[in-house]
Amino acid sequence: TSQDIEGWLVANEGSLTVALDVTITDDLHKEGIARELVNRIQNLRKDSGFEVTDRIDVQLQKDDYIIKAVNKNIAYIKAETLTEELEIIEQIDNGVEIAFDDVNTKLFIKKH
Repeated sequence: TSQDIEGWLVANEGSLTVALDVTITDDLHKEGIARELVNRIQNLRKDSGFEVTDRIDVQLQKDDYIIKAVNKNIAYIKAETLTEELEIIEQIDNGVEIAFDDVNTKLFIKKH
C-alpha cells in the first residue's frame, strides 16, 4: 500500500504506483508568472492590431512579483514577444489592468 506524502500526488493501479512531485518552487512560480505575462502581452498585441513581426516596447507597472519574475526570465519574455525594451515603472496611467494569481499590475505596449 502507499500513503499520501506531503508535496506529492500518488496514484496506484494494480501493481503500478506513480508519484508526482507537485511542489511549486520559487523559480517555478516566477516562470509561471513570466509565461502568463507572455500570454497577456501576446493577447494585447493581437487586440491592438499589431503584425506578428512587429517589434514592441513593453511597460509594466511595478509589482513585487513582476519585478522578481521579469528579472529571472527577461530574455524569455523579450524573445517570445519580440520586445525590444521592457520597463518596469512605478505608475502607468494608460494601459490594461491585468490580475492573476498574486499579481496585480498594468501593461502598456507600443510599436518600437
